[in-house]
Amino acid sequence: MSDSARAALRRVPSRQPAAADLRNDPGARRGRRRPRAARLLLAAVAAATTLTAATACAGPSRTAGAPGGSLAGVWRMDGYGTLVTIKGRSLRTYETTAVSCLPGAVTGTRAGAPDAHGASRFTVPDSAPVTVRPDGADRARLAFDDNVGRRTLHRVAALPDRCGRRPSRDPRAVFDVFWQTFAENYPFFRAKQTDWAAVRDRYRPRITARTTDAELFTVLREMIEPLHDAHTRVVAGPDRWFAGKRPGTVLPTPQSTARIDKAIAANLGGGTVQRHWAQGKLTYADLPGRLGYLRVTQFAHYTAKDDYAGDVAALDRALDSVFTTARTRGPAKLRGLIIDVRLNGGGADPLGLRIASRLTGRPYTAYRKQARNDPRDPAAFTTPQPAPVRPHRGAVYTGPVAVLTGRLTISAGETFTQALMGRSPAPLRIGENTQGVFSDVLGRALPNGWSFGLPNEEFLTSEGRTFDGTGISPAVATPVFTDEELSGRRDSALTRARDLLTRGAATADQDR
Repeated sequence: MSDSARAALRRVPSRQPAAADLRNDPGARRGRRRPRAARLLLAAVAAATTLTAATACAGPSRTAGAPGGSLAGVWRMDGYGTLVTIKGRSLRTYETTAVSCLPGAVTGTRAGAPDAHGASRFTVPDSAPVTVRPDGADRARLAFDDNVGRRTLHRVAALPDRCGRRPSRDPRAVFDVFWQTFAENYPFFRAKQTDWAAVRDRYRPRITARTTDAELFTVLREMIEPLHDAHTRVVAGPDRWFAGKRPGTVLPTPQSTARIDKAIAANLGGGTVQRHWAQGKLTYADLPGRLGYLRVTQFAHYTAKDDYAGDVAALDRALDSVFTTARTRGPAKLRGLIIDVRLNGGGADPLGLRIASRLTGRPYTAYRKQARNDPRDPAAFTTPQPAPVRPHRGAVYTGPVAVLTGRLTISAGETFTQALMGRSPAPLRIGENTQGVFSDVLGRALPNGWSFGLPNEEFLTSEGRTFDGTGISPAVATPVFTDEELSGRRDSALTRARDLLTRGAATADQDR
């Protein structure tokens, strides 16, 4: 998970620079290009409708006169509380709950004719293209270019009647849509020890037809703040918004980021030459002892055009420059590689998988992704979809890796860290726990024009484990960007990584 435009359908991509995503600047994903208000993790739209009142209005039915492979009609999406309509060359989405149906943020225009298999590709303003592919008479699959996995669509007879009505802007209606959306999609109430029904009982009586915007915003904020979830947010305007974060998280500022950069440079060494790509989001340096240092501060915004295809091309150019034949094979190849994602606010998950593909000589599964899929059952999810890592067709580095992490490793920065856990040899993680937010942000609208976001997915290990809330822990714990470290121009995590790789002691951890 981006958030505004992707907010409609996807991660944000969280998929904005660390500082921006952490502050959750309402203007930024893993939606405009996803992530998470310039890039809020914009997450895919969902499908709760079908198991609720909307189902009665939109039961499965083949569109009259439409051939079995036709995409024209109305579709219910598994796992994201969303309906999709395709008519002629146009695609659009609707955000649904048991009490609402609002126009979604994703609208697409078909580019060219369907291919030989009936698949259509739609361009989406300020977002990555969407492909919809028939999968039988009453099923289809929808995929975003910059998102891992695909969405399953089921044909339904028609849109529910409420989708054609003007929504009420009454504060009580706004409250109900907000509460219901979390009730039907948020996967972590049990883990957060939150009784969401009790939250409604506590706050709903405070809302009346005369509740002011300021009062309503305060209530919505108070409802989600105790979740301490960096992928929850409510935006009432450029100067009135809230985004959660894990306790103890210190948000980066331009001043603190500059101090971090200086501390890293000092610990790389005065004569070290750093090369930069992707508008400064990617940095590489060769270090003494045949070690390499690769820093990734975001998985998005790699070009001025700010499109996903451009991000892919910019990333590939950088990786081609880093993973050369000389560094990956022969007597002068790297003895160890340090990958630094301690200040990474997320972006597009597939970009992380592209880096992982340069670090393996064998295919493996990065993680399995599932979305909550029953408004009435928090334990019901879509079928987990594996995210494969396939070796790059070219030079790859297969030696020891140390990954530096911290609580400012967020979203796509975390899914990248998780993607490396299945690598062999497994990386040695050094630093602090990551932030603990992996899902794309499911971006939603409220009847009064406000927007909000929440997670609705889990990223599973091969054992079915998730790291939501706690984050991924390091095998070697060190301070990360503390005031004491920065004041002394120290970087304990980087120093420890260099030492362990030099001594050949960066062995695989136990969490694979």
